[in-house]
Amino acid sequence: MYGDTRVITADQIITMDPARPRAEAVAVSGGRITAVGSIAECLTVTDAPITDLSGSTLMPGFVEPHSHPLLSGITTEAPAYNISPWLVPDWPGIVALARQAAVDVPPGNSILLFGLDQLLHGCPFPTATEMDDLFGDRIAVIIALSQHKAAVTTAALESLDWLDNAPPDPVGGTFGRRPDGSLDGTADEVPAVLTFAAPALQSLGGHSLAQASSYLAGMSRAGITAASELAYDTTMASAYEALWSLPHVPMRMSVYHSTADPLCSQRLTTPIAPELLCKGGLKFWADGSAWLGTIATSFPYLDSEAVRRAGITDLHPGPKAFNYDRDELDAMLAQHGGEGWQIACHANGDLTIDLVLDAYEAALQSHGLLGTDHRWRLEHVGATRTDQLQRMSRLGVIPTFGVFQMMQWGDLLDGELFESRFGARWSPTGDAAATDLDASHQSYHNDGNISPSNPLASVQAAVTRRSNARTESGEYRLAAGHLHGPEQQVSLHLALKAITINAAYILRREHEIGSIEVGKFADFVELSADPYLVNPARIAEEVEIRGTWLAGRPTEPDAFIAEAAALPVS
Repeated sequence: MYGDTRVITADQIITMDPARPRAEAVAVSGGRITAVGSIAECLTVTDAPITDLSGSTLMPGFVEPHSHPLLSGITTEAPAYNISPWLVPDWPGIVALARQAAVDVPPGNSILLFGLDQLLHGCPFPTATEMDDLFGDRIAVIIALSQHKAAVTTAALESLDWLDNAPPDPVGGTFGRRPDGSLDGTADEVPAVLTFAAPALQSLGGHSLAQASSYLAGMSRAGITAASELAYDTTMASAYEALWSLPHVPMRMSVYHSTADPLCSQRLTTPIAPELLCKGGLKFWADGSAWLGTIATSFPYLDSEAVRRAGITDLHPGPKAFNYDRDELDAMLAQHGGEGWQIACHANGDLTIDLVLDAYEAALQSHGLLGTDHRWRLEHVGATRTDQLQRMSRLGVIPTFGVFQMMQWGDLLDGELFESRFGARWSPTGDAAATDLDASHQSYHNDGNISPSNPLASVQAAVTRRSNARTESGEYRLAAGHLHGPEQQVSLHLALKAITINAAYILRREHEIGSIEVGKFADFVELSADPYLVNPARIAEEVEIRGTWLAGRPTEPDAFIAEAAALPVS
């Protein structure tokens, strides 16, 4: 696992350590950093050979604090079909691909399409009736880009024995129903979506570990050296252990166990070293997706064509969009809040954030955690208000911003879904930096596979507050569209911290990763240019990822994929 002892030099070494922001060289041994400074200083601790990365800039490896790599690989890598809007731009394209899949996929295998977005694709979400028209009597599922909705064929319902035996809704999710109570083939929210997707996942016919390794390799090529799984359950244990036992695994992983799993309180028992694979905490989903009308906000949706296209009929769902009521949250936090786990919660709507902060405060008080370094988390916080950010600071709760939401849906959020005074400030990173919320802890995530793994694109979006743009040829350009909420722009330095040391902090791993300092792991990203010297409005285009280093050794994504493909099919 650990690389050789060496001294690494580059045109610039950006440490993200305020005590020594720049260095000429870094010495590594046993996978850790042993010296940072001038070449002469590094050679005083070792006489190892010098590895010269001339022409490159070295930074600490990027940290992805909220992702779903295992499911992302299974649902987007072949034999699954990725229909995300930047790949398949419209509904007619999806229909053509679906019909071809029904011909091409072997008869015994299921069909899975991931990435349907009613807003960006301009279509309603299908029910079993429309799914049967596309796929016939095949077991098939289409999963929304948000991951919070799915549709299956009648054959999939039949395989679950649910055609005449409709089950009750799972906690935190709902099954769509016809007037007679029978299932209509749709599911809302993650617990229900995963249940509906199970038949398709079980008969997909691929190699799940190879698919996951391919997705992880893509993350590595984007400069990511540490990531997280925010929807872990015990069914994933063997897959994570198998992948992280491979010699060329390219990144560190922190898993957050879904509270929907009855075994979520269990410690992670594995022979894998904890610096490579560890359990960070527990996770639940308090609301859903703005693009589906399933978040609780104090302000309504607009009566617009975009809202109608999304199939949103209730323009002000309010508390009806909660996945848990207060009693359910209190019971869950009473059970798990005192177990020592870091708690993470998906919450987008401002009413949802109020609900969760109320429950968090009560639980932290009852468990004697107020004023301690508990680092309970809130995920995405798209519609959070300034007073809520201030309250998070008082409670020690840390938000991580899904700036990809503004990047992908900004033109719709601002004036199409919501009034501009609400939509333009979505993912209010500027407000967070301006309040007493400690700006050093502001982090960004891509929530893969909802958006492509590209930390530099998040930096570009946070600095510019510009959404993605589609060219006349249909190609997406990163953060090259309209300006939304310029008062929410942040400095380039803060944005770079948000994908390095800040992201390490929210994972409770800042003592190991996130900056180039003596004693930390030698995890680096090699860039083609100094990001401080390029136009921040084009940083994702002008700065190339030349390689990543884990524990003092360059990663080899292709070797990792080959090793995973040689594992028994899971």
